[in-house]
Amino acid sequence: MPSLTDSLLIVSDLDGCLLDSHTQEWDPAIPMLDSLREHHIPVILCSSKTAAETIAIQRELGLQGEAFIAENGAVIQLNEEWDDHPQYPRMINGDTHESIRKVINELRHTHGYKFTTYDDVDDAMIGEITGLPAKMIALAKLQEASQTLIWRDSDERLSSFNNELNSLGLCMLEGGHFWHVLDQRGGKGSALTWLIDQYRHRDGKRPVTIAIGDSPNDVSMLDVANYAVIVHGYSKQPVVVKNDEPERVYRTKAHGPEGWTEGLEHFLSPLP
Repeated sequence: MPSLTDSLLIVSDLDGCLLDSHTQEWDPAIPMLDSLREHHIPVILCSSKTAAETIAIQRELGLQGEAFIAENGAVIQLNEEWDDHPQYPRMINGDTHESIRKVINELRHTHGYKFTTYDDVDDAMIGEITGLPAKMIALAKLQEASQTLIWRDSDERLSSFNNELNSLGLCMLEGGHFWHVLDQRGGKGSALTWLIDQYRHRDGKRPVTIAIGDSPNDVSMLDVANYAVIVHGYSKQPVVVKNDEPERVYRTKAHGPEGWTEGLEHFLSPLP
C-alpha cells in the first residue's frame, strides 16, 4: 500500500470521477483535495477535456500550475516550474485537431458514416448534449489534437470506421458519453508514462502513482499506474485492466467525487 511518506502522484480523470458527470460539481472531494494539498501531493488531471478547459478547472480546484494531460493523452501540459524543459509549456502527441477533422470528414463523405462532431453543431446544441455552461462550451471547442464525436450509426459500421482510422494512424476511444478520435501516438497511458519519466528525471526517483478512472478510455492510464481506482461509472463497456489484483485495484461503490474520495481513502487511509 502507498504511504504519505512516498513520492506520490495522483492521476485522475475528471468527468465521472473528480467531477460529477451530470452536475460537474466536486464538493464531496474537497476534504481529500485539501489533505493532498497539505501533504504536497500533486494531483495530475488526465481527461478528454481540452487544455483550455483543464486550466480553468485547475483554477477552480486549487491545482493551478500542476502538470496535466488533456484530450486523452494527445496534449501534455508541463508543470509551470519546468520552464527549462525543451517541450515547455505544452507538448502535442501526433496529429493536430484540424488534420484529424479533415480525415474523418473525408471518411464520412466517402462512406456515409453517421456521426456528429463538435464542429458540426452550434454552442446551444453542445450545451444541450453536455450540460456545460456557456463559458465552458467555448473552452471545450478549443481542441488541439483530437476530435470528439457522437456516433449515430450501427455497431457494425462503428467497427468499420475504427478500422479505417487505424489504417490511417488514428484511433478511437470511448469515454463516458462520447467517442474521441486522436493520433495513435496519443493515449492516456503513453502520456502518463512520459510524464512519470519527467518526474523521475527531476526528482531522481520514480513517483508512486495512484490513477483514478471510470471509463474504457482510462484503461491504459490505470495499467501504467502502481495502484488503480476504478470509480463506479456509467459506461456500457466494462473497465478491464491487465493486473486486477485486489492489492493494486480498488473498485468503488459510489459514483463521481464520492467514489473518487472512497478510492483514495482505501489506499491512503488514514489520511489526516
